[in-house]
Parts: sequence; C-alpha cells; structure tokens
Amino acid sequence: MHVNSLGFRTDLALLTASGSVVEDRGTHLVVRSPDNPSYFWGNFILLAQPPVPGGEREVVAAFHTEFPLADHVSIGIDTADLTDEARSAFEAAGLTVDVAVVLTASSLRPPQEVGAEVRALEGDEDWEARARLSRELYPETSEESFMTFARRKNTQERRLVDAGRGARFGAFVDGRLVSTAGIFVTEEGVARFQSVETHPEHRRQGLAAAVTHVAGQHGLDHLLQGAGVRTLVIVADTDGEAIGVYRRLGFTDSERQLMMEKRSGEWASMGGS
Repeated sequence: MHVNSLGFRTDLALLTASGSVVEDRGTHLVVRSPDNPSYFWGNFILLAQPPVPGGEREVVAAFHTEFPLADHVSIGIDTADLTDEARSAFEAAGLTVDVAVVLTASSLRPPQEVGAEVRALEGDEDWEARARLSRELYPETSEESFMTFARRKNTQERRLVDAGRGARFGAFVDGRLVSTAGIFVTEEGVARFQSVETHPEHRRQGLAAAVTHVAGQHGLDHLLQGAGVRTLVIVADTDGEAIGVYRRLGFTDSERQLMMEKRSGEWASMGGS
C-alpha cells in the first residue's frame, strides 16, 4: 500500500526505524509496536481509503481482531476526506474523530529569548526526566502504567538517537526539565518533530517555541547520507495553542491527517500519544 499522507509517511518511517513492524494488507496497513502495546499510535490500522458506507463497524472489529488485548482502538485513514455519514458512523461505533494539521517549514524565525537552558537530552537522568514530564500531563493515569509506557517510548526514541537520526531537546529551568521536543530524519531531506511537551506551570512563557526552534535548527543542520534536511514536518491539533506557536516560528499548513481513536479505563483521558 502506498502512503500519500506526509504525516503518516513520516510516522511510519520513525516507527519502523525504532523497532515497530508494519504489515501490508493491500487495502490497509497494520502497525505494531510489540515492545510497547499501550502506545496508541504505535499500534494501529491505517486504511488507504474510508470504508464503504456501513463498513465502519467492520473496520473497528478488524482492529480488535488484530489487537485482541488492546485497551484502545486507533485507526488512521490516508486521506483527510470523510463524509458526514462516515464520521457519524465511526462516532456511533465509539470513536473520536480528529483531523490534525500537518505543517512544514524550510527555515524558522527565531523566537523570543527565554530564561532557560536549551540543550539535547544526554543520559539516563535526562530521559527519565522526560518520562516524568510526560506523566505530569496525564495525572489521571496510574503511576505504574504511565511510567511503563513512557519509559518504553523513551527506549524506542533513543534507538533513533543512537542511529544518528536526530535528538530530543529540552528546556531546563533551575536544572528542571520543563519543555521538550524531538526531531528525527525520516527520509532524505525530511525531518519530523515528535512529542512537543511543556509542563502546565511553565506554559505561555515561550519555552515551547524556544525548544522547537532549537530542535528545528538541529534538523535543518542534520545530514543524512550527505544531503541536508530541507523540510521540517510537525503535526498539531487544529484548535490547540501549539499550532499558533508553530505558525509564528514559520511553519505553514500543508495537509490534514485523519485519525480516529477510542480509549478505555485509565487511558481514556490521554490524547496524542
């Protein structure tokens, strides 16, 4: 199956490079992250096209067949077009439909200066701080469940770092990690941001812009087989604060990315992981 979406194409490139498995079924892909089964968008189905009318529940059933032990349902479609009837049918099947914005940039405008040290994460202590920062964003989940997920996600990302594909950067205030962003090469000339996160007590202080800018500049300067990165890719919710930050840095809208999900139990409050 050929993937047209820049958002999903870069997602898949990073997932496979960090240990996930993609199975091509012709009409759809099945993406698995065996080492992290609670990583919602590391374990999902990507459809080439929306299902025929009335086929929405069959798609959800197919997910459960592929992932019988999953506490979630994650389904992407390689098109941003979904009829009102199809949206209603997926919602009736219990899924939340989200159309995110994929933004791109070939250069970045500098943000305002901030009173923080911005640098790459370097060792186990830094990466553990990253996991704990993520935990602060989802306090409704249990400590054990979330930290298991976050540490496994760190392990996947550190494989990308070790392979020379990029780095994760953090903004440190008084030695404490309060904002972070990852940037990794996905294909020649393209680098994708991953998980831009800021502690709730440190938002609206320019930290997300600062760490995104430093990560982006690293991406633009990063080399892959002698070819410099020319395009930065980042994905944002249409109605969140982050998209304004990215646009002020110089990112422009490129396409829409269609994702649907259902989360159960303590994971029900989580989004975007």
